[in-house]
Amino acid sequence: MARHVFNHIQEGVVAHDPYFECKTDALGKLGFSSYQKCTAAIRMLAYRISGDLVDEYVRMSETTCLMSMYKFCQAVIEVFGPEYLRQPIGADTESLLATNAARGFPGMLGSIDCSHNDINVLQRSPVFARLAEGHSPPVNFEINGHQYNKGYYLADGIYPQWSTFVKTISKPQGEKRKRFAQMQESARKDVERAFGVLQSRWGIV
Repeated sequence: MARHVFNHIQEGVVAHDPYFECKTDALGKLGFSSYQKCTAAIRMLAYRISGDLVDEYVRMSETTCLMSMYKFCQAVIEVFGPEYLRQPIGADTESLLATNAARGFPGMLGSIDCSHNDINVLQRSPVFARLAEGHSPPVNFEINGHQYNKGYYLADGIYPQWSTFVKTISKPQGEKRKRFAQMQESARKDVERAFGVLQSRWGIV
């Protein structure tokens, strides 16, 4: 992790939760620093390892490592969630639509693939829940002379038959269908690559 990213996260969680502040006990002995606690939490998340495997590295007990990770996750969600874990706003939607239209998919909001393949994840996905309730960002576009007012996501064959999911064509016949299947699957690879990078760097994913 880049040093400035680590420092930004560490400063955010320290300002949010006094648990991360370095304190002295009744005997005047200095406690664990915020750097030790944040490092323990990040290593456990990045390498998907237990607290007893980082206790010697950061010189803290397993219990303290586990508490640090728990507090760290809470703080990160509360401090950085409003900016990085929020739903897309109008400007985000416009940017997505412009990018995807330039790639040949007008009205496309994104791809749903890889991360949502497991049915347990599907049941907990905010995107999936909103679509199931019939909520989708308002989008107006035209294809082959037909007007549409609902955006869509590219998906593979496991997804329900909803108007908001545009699936690939299995065993396409003819150049036109083959070309569509090729472009659809190519665009879907973006999210697979993104989650591939996340999974390679964050074992907990």
